[in-house]
Amino acid sequence: MDFNHGTELLQLCAEQGLSISQVMKIRETEISQMRGEELEVKMRKALEIKKNSVKEPLIQPVKSVGGLIGGEAKKLEEHRRMGKSICGTMLSKAMTYAMAVLEVNASMGVIVAAPTAGSSGVVPGVLLALQEEYQLKDEEILNGLYTAGAVGYLLMRNASVAGAEAGCQAEVGAASAMAAAAAVEVMGGSPQMCLDAASTALSNLLGLVCDPVAGLVEAPCQTRNSMGSANALVCAEQALAGVVQMIPFDEMAEAMYHVGRSLPFELRESALGGCAGTEAACKRTCEIFGGGKA
Repeated sequence: MDFNHGTELLQLCAEQGLSISQVMKIRETEISQMRGEELEVKMRKALEIKKNSVKEPLIQPVKSVGGLIGGEAKKLEEHRRMGKSICGTMLSKAMTYAMAVLEVNASMGVIVAAPTAGSSGVVPGVLLALQEEYQLKDEEILNGLYTAGAVGYLLMRNASVAGAEAGCQAEVGAASAMAAAAAVEVMGGSPQMCLDAASTALSNLLGLVCDPVAGLVEAPCQTRNSMGSANALVCAEQALAGVVQMIPFDEMAEAMYHVGRSLPFELRESALGGCAGTEAACKRTCEIFGGGKA
């Protein structure tokens, strides 16, 4: 059971009476030639890593290798616990967890790329916040991960998930689309709703550039992961409410790729433009690599 486009995935779901996660599970067992039990073990290991990576920085923050981030997630967590969050518990947790994962990644900790290291906070941020808020079982979150994987696979095959090729819209944008689809499935939405949410998530972030300060996956990557989580929740909410996305997922993926290829080199992970090209960023870059001389 394989699919190369969103339309084919939806057709399989309709013909077989299956969810996206169920189709993806079958595909993975067939492609990898693993038994279902073996695949389950791997997925549970990935989930365990995700859970650890969202919690560790909240207990003991660690400064990143470049020194640009570290401790931000704990600040957000403390702010929420003091009852000061203006975003509400659900969104605040998703933002916090997404930023926490980036701190783990930037300090050489263990994370699960989803789809990349630079966008690894979005999917766990959304799904683990949902799990806590709605007391969801691990099995339900695993279904979300399979759905996220299906969307990520389609984007890798038909567009891009690389910032150097298509900007941050292809990294955080892709992660946000994956998380949006996963959230919809976890909360009982249909396959069509899942891809509607993913398409909307991509459309909201079209044109987002990749401009890491000092060429490090730290800033503005961390805050963009929190933004990707927020975008995913917004799009999932809209899809679950019955808001239909006018542009099909496959067409949106193609649009994202063409927009990304239109971005100048300076805005595709070169660390030469955007945030990375500002005076403040250049000064920090010199401090990191040039012994403090700007």
